[in-house]
Amino acid sequence: MIDLFDAPPQPVDGIRTGIGGWTFAPWRDNFYPKGLVQKRELEYASRRLTAIEVNGTFYGAQKPATYAAWRAETPEGFVFSLKAPRHIVGARALAGTGPRIEAFVGGGIAELGDRLGPLLWQFAPNRRFDADDVEAFLARLPREVDGLPLRHAVEVRHPSFQSAAWLALARAHEVATVFTDSADYPSFADLTGDFVYARLMSSREEHPQGYPGLQLDAWAQRARQWAKGGAPADLPYAGDRDAAPVVPRETFVFFISAAKARNPAAAMALQQRLEATA
Repeated sequence: MIDLFDAPPQPVDGIRTGIGGWTFAPWRDNFYPKGLVQKRELEYASRRLTAIEVNGTFYGAQKPATYAAWRAETPEGFVFSLKAPRHIVGARALAGTGPRIEAFVGGGIAELGDRLGPLLWQFAPNRRFDADDVEAFLARLPREVDGLPLRHAVEVRHPSFQSAAWLALARAHEVATVFTDSADYPSFADLTGDFVYARLMSSREEHPQGYPGLQLDAWAQRARQWAKGGAPADLPYAGDRDAAPVVPRETFVFFISAAKARNPAAAMALQQRLEATA
């Protein structure tokens, strides 16, 4: 009999580790126990991880009942990050997306209650930095829904965002700039919000835990620095590494794409390292 209800892991010093989604056929060979029915995969994943980034919200609207079901299937202390819809972040003019933003935020995400984590706004690689358009967009991001506070992370994928102007706007609007370790997109770790959002995209199939052990050790150390308010010295920055105030920050580290079959093992291995030194 499969026991889904072992004590779930808890964030260590405000650090959450997770993956993108929970439905992926290869995970039924190396993450989910044999015989686990698909409808219980979220229950299982949420008891091995502390966060999941939902990609489905990028492609289509979810019903309020769906969000409520996700909340009911997951344990206390677990959170979802929701990827904002592509029809918003892909709009030609971000400044005009206010009604779409309102429809997304007001479309039932409050049903997640305390399971609601950050909202991720991922820009396309061809979106260049346009200060006026981006500032108008950031000003339209709501700060709460039905009494729940909202936090926003923006992933930029064009080199023009590696500028003092973007960092100033992000800090003024208190949004986090997503850090990625991808060689395909800009990679800079400047702290611009009151939390940290990292998407690690370099897992490799030949490593059972996605990353070599020493690399996971290094990510555990960086996560601890972020959580304490520091800026790891061995990461790239677009501006002054010491520009942000040193204050504790909730930290999210997601293992995304690349050798996707290995990502649950990577997230759990990072969690174990954090627990071992807590």
